[in-house]
Amino acid sequence: MRKKITYIFFAICLLTYTYGSAQDLLKFTIKGKIASAVDSTSIQGATLLNLSNINGVVSNKEGLFEIDVTESDTLLISSLGFESIKLKVTRDLSKGTELNVDLFPRVEELPEVNVHAYKIIGVLEIDVKNVPKDRYNRIHINGLKQTYETQNSRVGTSLGAGGITISNPADFVYNLFGSKPKKLRDLKELKNKDATRKILADRFDREIILDYLQMDINKLTEVLSDCDYSPYFINKATDLQLIEAVLECYDNHKAVKNGHTSKSEKTK
Repeated sequence: MRKKITYIFFAICLLTYTYGSAQDLLKFTIKGKIASAVDSTSIQGATLLNLSNINGVVSNKEGLFEIDVTESDTLLISSLGFESIKLKVTRDLSKGTELNVDLFPRVEELPEVNVHAYKIIGVLEIDVKNVPKDRYNRIHINGLKQTYETQNSRVGTSLGAGGITISNPADFVYNLFGSKPKKLRDLKELKNKDATRKILADRFDREIILDYLQMDINKLTEVLSDCDYSPYFINKATDLQLIEAVLECYDNHKAVKNGHTSKSEKTK
């Protein structure tokens, strides 16, 4: 009996310590400026994403920003054409000193471009037949720059109208979200929060989604290809569209695992 009481007392002490530690974390606002490390010019439109609470802001035309944080949060700071950095929020940053962030230019090699020629004779009815058909359906929504893409079935490799193939890449995302449901919640928050939706709708670098999914671009491409998204969509879609595609892929693959051919059949 005494031993049991000792265990209960220890458990209560542990919970009290854990709760107290969480309460001790300081909440404050960081103000600062983002500039180029080369010439100190201000960087407008740089993104600061709080990876801990799925919140984000964008620097203004003077490079200035203001973001609410909690001690121990992690910020991902990035801008098009610059190397991204991760910043761990410490208590020292709460002292009111302006945070100056310098980003270094990103050096990238341009990929090789293959140009394909089609035989055109000047007769429209004949020339149209020589243009390869696009097996992917694209939908243009008024007010959006990019097109959305619906999934098609692959002959002999997919199940039903959902176009979801059961193979390793899609299984990877299914298993990832199944074993780490917080990642699924975080990705949905990224998609649903107004602040992060606006940020993701203007991004094409895949950095945020790759960080959350903990995979490289080749694996992401493999997953989306397995879910029957075209190379065109994977390359041209915004980060927001890719997150929506991954979530759709997961939902459909989950439906297949549960005995349905697609999410749409499950909801009927």
